[in-house]
Amino acid sequence: MSKGGAWRELWLITVGHGLTHWYPATFFLLIPLIGTELGLSYSQIGLIITCQYIASALANVPGGVLVDTIGRKGLLMAVSLFWIGFPYLLIGFTHGYAMLLVCVALVGFGNSLWHPTAIPTLGQRYPTRKGLVLSLHGMGGNVGDAVAPLAIGAALAAFSWREVVVMNVLPGLVVALLMFVYLGGMSLGSPRKESQSFSDYLGGLQELFRSRALVLLSVGSTFRSMTQTALLTFLPVYLAHDMGYSPFWVGACLFALQAAGFAAAPVAGHLSDKMGRKNIAMSSMACTAVVLVAMALAGGSPLFVALVAVLGFFLYALRPVVQAWMLETTPRNMGGSSIGILFGAQAVGGAAGPLLAGMVADRHGLPATFYFLAATIVVANLFVLFIPTAATTAET
Repeated sequence: MSKGGAWRELWLITVGHGLTHWYPATFFLLIPLIGTELGLSYSQIGLIITCQYIASALANVPGGVLVDTIGRKGLLMAVSLFWIGFPYLLIGFTHGYAMLLVCVALVGFGNSLWHPTAIPTLGQRYPTRKGLVLSLHGMGGNVGDAVAPLAIGAALAAFSWREVVVMNVLPGLVVALLMFVYLGGMSLGSPRKESQSFSDYLGGLQELFRSRALVLLSVGSTFRSMTQTALLTFLPVYLAHDMGYSPFWVGACLFALQAAGFAAAPVAGHLSDKMGRKNIAMSSMACTAVVLVAMALAGGSPLFVALVAVLGFFLYALRPVVQAWMLETTPRNMGGSSIGILFGAQAVGGAAGPLLAGMVADRHGLPATFYFLAATIVVANLFVLFIPTAATTAET
């Protein structure tokens, strides 16, 4: 395929990635409204997101197996996008807490297919520019994360949250259909090279788990995900309940958080290609911890809101760096499984973070959660510190 065709594929995959983030970003904005309507405690609010990430953790490794043994990458991405968007439509028709948990669990299952498919595919297409290309893919996610709260926050001024959820499903269905039509048969290479027998796969999986770098990077990412997911769960709640912000202004603050991440991703990806993954990862995590402590100290002041954007710059700069680093520790034919393991580990952190943060908030108040989040990102950095130097060299 021509270079121009490859870039067209990159941008379509990036748009799809944006939609996989659009729906969760919408839901984070709706959580304060849903919690108020159903009379939920902070722990119950945290359990909603915990349930989604438990499902994702259970499904990510099997999703990686599916990716590495099936060559139809475009079809898998289309199915994943549909499976992420449709359960959010069902949420608009549910009035019970238990059914709400079932719906978000379905989202977790669908999300488990996207990253193990898209990230290794892009990494194989651009082997010497992984950091940059994955940062562009990550920017699609940042756009979805950033624009959704702003757009949905404005829509909530005119519609109920249930009406917004129903209207919101259309973009995902359209893009999933486009991906099925244009990328449904895509394997990005010879199908024989893209797929492998299950026995060959099992041999590669044993080799994969012997990698100290993969294990440490996955565990470190578990704690980083605790930070990120708990923040996204309770920052809107804090802004709405403690600071009295309307849905529009809550959405504007989340937009600032994600827009800063949008700006940081390509910078961090490019620098990690040149300076090495470990240097950029550790710097980003250390700065994230400092900003979280500063937010806790700032309380409900205007400085707190300003620090939200600073936090986004450092927190989201890390995603493409970790993904490129993981691919470099992995045999080419096991890329889907390595990303499945990474996102499975992150889903474990994503499951634990909101519930633990909710328990902290119930006992000590919402501001205390920011100290808890600072501690989790420091622990993540400690695991990164011990990753072998030989596994941190950027490809050239």
